Amino acid sequence: MSAWTHLVRFVAVEDDQIHLGQLVDPMRDVGLDSTDGVPIYAFEIEGTIYNGKVTSHTLQVRRTEISTQLLSPIVPEECPYIRCIGLNYRLHAKEANMAIPTVPAIFSKPRTAITDPYPTAINIPKVAQDGSSDYEAELVIVIGKSARDVTVEQASSYILGYTAANDISARDEQMKTPMPCFSKGMDSSCPLGPALVSTSVIPNPEDLKINAIYNNKTVQDGHTSDLIFGVSELVAYLSQGTTLEPGTIILTGTPPGIGYFRSPRIVLGDGDVIRVYIEKIGTLVNKVHYE
Repeated sequence: MSAWTHLVRFVAVEDDQIHLGQLVDPMRDVGLDSTDGVPIYAFEIEGTIYNGKVTSHTLQVRRTEISTQLLSPIVPEECPYIRCIGLNYRLHAKEANMAIPTVPAIFSKPRTAITDPYPTAINIPKVAQDGSSDYEAELVIVIGKSARDVTVEQASSYILGYTAANDISARDEQMKTPMPCFSKGMDSSCPLGPALVSTSVIPNPEDLKINAIYNNKTVQDGHTSDLIFGVSELVAYLSQGTTLEPGTIILTGTPPGIGYFRSPRIVLGDGDVIRVYIEKIGTLVNKVHYE
């Protein structure tokens, strides 16, 4: 049995149970396949995301009337901490008319913010239904083993893989305080997926296209080469005197084009569809629901 490269968590047709699997066809964008009605198959993985081995047993991802049932590759209960980096793309700092930071700007989300890809919706609670809900396409680092005081050169060996996230933000609440944890930490404000892709597939995470597509219109068209602090720099910085436990996820920042800085502004409305595409990972799709 071999190690996985493209891991998905899903409900299987065969037994209606949740499984881990290695995509049979890793070249396909399973996030789009899940919304387009294309069958998705995976080799069952025995073990966990940390030690799982790929078997020859094939399972099919179950479909509902709406979509296939892909789940977040990281289970909220297994995520000890969500670290987030603000203002980490040069062009995003430029659109915000802010100086390039000299150290990473850090905030956090609770693990209750994690939610699944489509058909699971991004739920906008009543406190954020003020015409300011926004999107942020982000590359996510998933830590695979405990990391403390690691160097930039060592950092990649502590990374399990990468996935995509959408850092949903309540901008009016965000502007009330210099600390954005509340405005960015509401339930379902951190959808993840569609797959967790290993470092063997993405040896250079600073060479990836990253986009946000709002109601079929590209609104963020970025590239991770524009990161101010690269992936290894972030892991090394965050591990200073601090243990990054397995399952920790790090949102690395968003490129330019967020709704708040567009003219006219774009606001996530009830029923809208927002997608995050990252090269070599695929497309994270969610609808928006106002509770």
